[in-house]
Parts: sequence; structure tokens; C-alpha cells
Amino acid sequence: MDPATEPPTEGEVEQKLNVVGMIGMIVFYLIIFLAGILANKALKRKSQRQTSNKSEDMMLAGRDINYFVGVFTMTATWVGGGYINGTAEAIIKKGLVWCQAPVGYSISLLLGGLFFAKKMRTKKFVTMLDPLQQKYGDPLGALFYIPAFSGEILWSASILAALGTSLRVICGITDTASIIASACIAMTYTLFGGLYSVAFTDVFQLICIFVGLVFAIPFMTVNSHVTSPLRTDNVTLFPDAEYSPFFGKLKPEDGGLWVDYAIMLMFGGIPWQAYFQRVLSARDVSVARTLSFIAGVGCLLAAIPSIIIGLIAMNTNWEATDYGKAFTPQDYKLAVPMTLLHITHPAVAFIGLGAVSAAVMSSTDSSILGVSTMFTRNVFVHVFYRKASDRVTLWFLRGTVIVNTCIAMLIAIFVKTVYGLYLICSDLVFILLFPHLVLVVHFPHRTNKYGMIAGFTVAFLLRALAGEPVLKYNAILKFPYYVEPTFNDDGSTDVYGYQRFPFRNLCMAINFLCTLTVTFATQQLFSRVPALQKYDCLGALSEDSYENTVPLEDTPTPDEEAEEEKEAKENGDKENGYAKI
Repeated sequence: MDPATEPPTEGEVEQKLNVVGMIGMIVFYLIIFLAGILANKALKRKSQRQTSNKSEDMMLAGRDINYFVGVFTMTATWVGGGYINGTAEAIIKKGLVWCQAPVGYSISLLLGGLFFAKKMRTKKFVTMLDPLQQKYGDPLGALFYIPAFSGEILWSASILAALGTSLRVICGITDTASIIASACIAMTYTLFGGLYSVAFTDVFQLICIFVGLVFAIPFMTVNSHVTSPLRTDNVTLFPDAEYSPFFGKLKPEDGGLWVDYAIMLMFGGIPWQAYFQRVLSARDVSVARTLSFIAGVGCLLAAIPSIIIGLIAMNTNWEATDYGKAFTPQDYKLAVPMTLLHITHPAVAFIGLGAVSAAVMSSTDSSILGVSTMFTRNVFVHVFYRKASDRVTLWFLRGTVIVNTCIAMLIAIFVKTVYGLYLICSDLVFILLFPHLVLVVHFPHRTNKYGMIAGFTVAFLLRALAGEPVLKYNAILKFPYYVEPTFNDDGSTDVYGYQRFPFRNLCMAINFLCTLTVTFATQQLFSRVPALQKYDCLGALSEDSYENTVPLEDTPTPDEEAEEEKEAKENGDKENGYAKI
């Protein structure tokens, strides 16, 4: 993800209790909570009407998401509080050229619809780890849960941390209180309604975002403290100054870094359960693909209000507002809530601030459900307890939702570099998970367990040796154009070094090449030298063809077998009745 789109973390803005903001937050939270409860009732009615797998219904909403709800929930894959706040921050901090997330995530949704939605939905998978476990076996396939879990849980934590700082500005309440309240609300409706609740609340949350922000923008532009945002020296591409603050500047030496993040956003935005749970919950393949395309456009459109608000914040005389002081770099991450709070009418602020606070949960709830679904199905059931009944699976899923919510909440409260950790995990998802998802879905015969282990290991080592400023260690392996660290007089590091070369894409490509090479070598070795087949300790020779493997979810549990027998008996009785008539 673009580092310029970092959502609010621990800010420095202090506010007294804001009654308008508090009431707006409560009203919008109540709307979201009631929407989740209504979705839970819809789930119960559906379960009563038909015999179905209740745990899978909770994970995938009975695979019954239609176009209307699907457009909103698919767009909410990436559009949330962090996306809205981070886009405005990127505009103010580095300009439009470095605001890469909206375009990158939009393209990732389009690519997902083109190359993954049809194959994944046709196979009727439940999680994105299912094809990996089909190909590599349950234990090895479950290893991919580690980068997937890390990315999803830290994404949720970063969003909750963003919410904490935003609500401190909006309402004047403490970060901890807002994080706990928001997490508990999202957890409660997700706990009972599953993806039904997540999808239906996404409808209200995205409407809140669009209506709230679009409604507020005209009132911002007419504020007496705002200079016309569309004045010539702001929007012209080549003004007399060195560069336009709005468009920003891309230095030649930073080209590799820009390309690295751009490609990582486009392709690294695909292998996330938050996306695939929407694809797999669609009614059919056509719906799944169409929703991905529409959501790609919706994701891009959702960034426009934030871009405009960022431009407005750049052109506001903040010292003349009731904020009373200059707009500093520490305030950039709070541009959206601060602009709504200080330069709009209280009635407008009520709608806008409520929308911002409610929007955060549109990303948190789906990530928590996604990571809980993967652990329940791909680790608990497929690795440890294959014969788990549907009832046991359902209650284990609910317990996992509670545990993961608590983990994300504690990280958001106590860890001050949550978003930095999320960026690292996003690297790992892109570098470690994406190549193997492509191979098992599109080229299953080109990979095996030996290739997977080799590619995974080499790519991980290369990424670790490349250094990471967030973790405060310098690179051992220095790629071209590496920026050397600077040191204090006592020998301690002042500024950590970083890579300008697109090394993330190189690590990902090496993962591909190692996997393909080792797979080909082992296949040729075992086929040409039959005496070596007895040393096939991983059982790669006995791997079933991917295309001929029955999807994992088609293996019935004891409860499902009982339901099928009951349904068959009922159908037989009906046929006998018709025969008598």
C-alpha cells in the first residue's frame, strides 16, 4: 500500500467534548447496528426455509448476494475510514501523483474480476486458501494463513487505531474508549449475522460516506476562510513554482519506489480474503465478475470527495478558524474530520462526522470475519478436526471472531506503529501468497510441494535481508539506488536506510521463478530416474490433478450427510404422493 495513504494513528490534536460530533456518531452507529441486527434476522429466516450449512451461510451469506447489495459490499472491500482519511492525507503530504491507493485498488478489483472470480466461484470454494490446500495439502496450504492472518488482523487494527484518533477530534473522547466501542459494535453484529450483517451494513456505511462527504463539500468551498481551491497556481501542471503542491512531484530517483508500490497495489490487492469472501458469496459467476468490475469503478469514485477535501484543506487559513493554529504535518492524517469540524455548519458537520465515524467499520468487520473464516475452515477443520460437525464449526467460528476482534483491538490500543506493521504484512501477502495463488488457480501442473517450499523460503529470506525502517533495522542485501542510513555521533542510527529499487516486485518474481524451476526439476528427476521416487518424502508424485480434485467444501460433514438423507427421503415421499395422485 502507498505509504502516503497512512490512516490516522496516534495524533497530537486535542479536543474538548463535542456534543454535535458525539450525537452524530451515536446516531450513525445505531443505524449500522440495527442494519446488522436486521441482517441477522434475515439469516435466521433463510435457515428456516431451507436445509443448509449454517456455518457456510455465516461465512458466505448462503452464496446469495445479489447485484444491489453486492455492489456496495464489494466496493467496501477497500473503501473505509482508512481509505477516506488516507487519500486526503496523501494529497496534502505528497500530492496527487503519490496518491496511488485509489487507482491501484481499483485496478486490483478489475484484475480480480477478470482472472480469478470465475475460477474461484465455479469451484465453489469458501476461502482463498482452499485451492492452496487442494494443491499443496492441508498442512502446507495452511502455512499461507500466516501472511494472510497478519495482513488482515493488522489492517483491522490500523483502521481501529485510525478511528480512535479521528473520534478524539470529532467527539473529544479518548482513543481507547472509541476503539473498544467500535470494535464491540462491529463484533456483535458480525458474530450473529456473519457476512449477511457485513454486507447489509456495508450498504448503509457507503451511503453514509458518499452522501455525508458530497453533501459537505459545497459548504466547505463557500467558507470565508477557504481560498478558492481551483485557483490557477494550485491546479496547473507546470506553474512558475518548482511544482504544483496539488499534483506533487515525482523525482527521477524515486521512480523505482513509485513503480514498486504501484504494482504491489494492483496485484497485491487481489489475495485478500476480504475480497474473495465477496466473490464467493455472489449468486453465480456472472454476478461475481460483474460486481468486481463495478466495484473497481466505485472504489475510484469514492476517492474523489477525499481528494477534494484534501485540496480544500491545503487552501484553508486554519489560524482564522476556531481551530486557531497552523495546519501542521501532524494534522494531515486528520484532514477529513478536522475540515468537517472546523469549516462547516454544525448541521453539516453532524452528517459528515457521523459518516466518517461509521465508515470505519465497513473495513473492520469484513477483515475480522475473513480472517476468522480462514482459521476456522483451513486450520481448525482441515488440519485438526476434519470430522467437525456444522454446529461445532459454527460455534468455533463465533469464538474465533471474538478472539480476533480482541487481538485487533489490543494492537490498536497498545501498538503505536500498527500501520507500519500492516505495510510489512502487505509486502508478505504480495511476495509470498500472490505467486502461489496464481499458480494453483491457473497453472496447477507447474507447481508442487517442493517448488512451493523453495519459492516461499527464498522470497521470504530476500525480503527479510532487504531491511525495514519500520522495524528499525538496515538492509543487509542492498539493491541498486539504496539510500544509506545516517548515524548520530554516538553511533546510533538517526535515519534508517531504505530501498529505492522495486525490490518487492523482484522478490515476488523470484518466488515465481524458484517455484517453477524447482517444480520442473523435481518432476523431471522423479520421472526420468524411477529409483528416486522412494525419496519423495513430501508425496509430490501422488498429488492429484487440480482439475480432477473435488472441491473441499463438497466433502460432506456428518450433519450435512444427515440433512441430505432427510431431504432425499422427503423428496421420495413427495414423488410417491404424486404417483398415488
